[in-house]
Amino acid sequence: MTATPEIAPAQVRRFRLHRQFLVRRDGDGPVGIARRLVGVQAQVPSAAAQAVAVRTGAGTADDGTVDAALTAGTLLRTWAARGTLHLLAADQAPALLALLASARSWDNGSWQREFATAAQVSALESAVAEVLADAVLTREELTAALIAHSGHTDLTAALGSGWGTVLKPLAWQGLLCHGPPAGQRVTFTSPARAIPGWPGLPDPDEAARTIVPAFLAAHGPATPDAFDAWLLRGATKKARLRSWFAGLVADGTLTEVDVDGEARHANTADLDDLADLAHAEPVGPRLLGPFDPYVLGTGTADPDLVPPEHRRDVSRAAGWIAPVVVDDGRVVGTWSLDDGAVAPFDGPVTGLAEERAAWERVLARPLTPPG
Repeated sequence: MTATPEIAPAQVRRFRLHRQFLVRRDGDGPVGIARRLVGVQAQVPSAAAQAVAVRTGAGTADDGTVDAALTAGTLLRTWAARGTLHLLAADQAPALLALLASARSWDNGSWQREFATAAQVSALESAVAEVLADAVLTREELTAALIAHSGHTDLTAALGSGWGTVLKPLAWQGLLCHGPPAGQRVTFTSPARAIPGWPGLPDPDEAARTIVPAFLAAHGPATPDAFDAWLLRGATKKARLRSWFAGLVADGTLTEVDVDGEARHANTADLDDLADLAHAEPVGPRLLGPFDPYVLGTGTADPDLVPPEHRRDVSRAAGWIAPVVVDDGRVVGTWSLDDGAVAPFDGPVTGLAEERAAWERVLARPLTPPG
């Protein structure tokens, strides 16, 4: 019987740093970075651009590469993991959306009582396919068109809300995504219009064979529950979640590993890379921007990432995830993008000169301390 590989938490953190282009800054542009990370959170567009640029050796947050990829249809902006807006690689988006749609979280009675009934969602599904077949509409235009086609005038406020809660089921089913901005206004279109050769959504069980290994290649080793927390805050049916992982273990794609006494899964193909990091030098301090995928992939509740007593310093009011300082992959403080000032949790953090220079390049301005 083969022994279960034992992996130390430090190996996990270093693996994630390397795989997420945070050691060598060797990311190959927004599409490749989004694909590797299985999405870059874009609720705040500037934060997404910063997360992409800091993973490259020469990019800036305003260099236009994200907008160019969106225009070319190689990148998609839509509601994805955890119901938040993400930049997704166009060739990976259908599989990820299929997993989100498979949970059908909008069928829950509590969701329907607060947002929209099953009949209303069904009417919107039919209406949006016609409304966005060959159009780019502002939020106001989309709301008016959906009301006119569905007849549900009582959804006017919900459809016009900036939170987009009623629109998310449509996005997860591949019926709607964000279009190019119209000045300061958000627009919407269909993925079939935005992405050349859009294939529609695959079967979710088949999609899991793509997305689970992709997630583990950047954010693993991880448990099925950790994957589901990242995906949709634990909304996937547990039997289906277990079957995804069990099937990938059975065919050799995944291997169960032991991380400090916890059973997790890793890609079998990644075991050698993980083993090589057992005696690697610690990765020095890194400055990460707000809503960075390195933090969101694991979640701030992971005590090996964020000391529990400092979680509120990182995960703040209204869902804001602060810019953080990580040292060998652990969050050791927060910092300000305004002036570069660091607020360490326990003692000073040194060795940040190269990081400050990288962020001055990303932001295209100096980080000037106060005073």
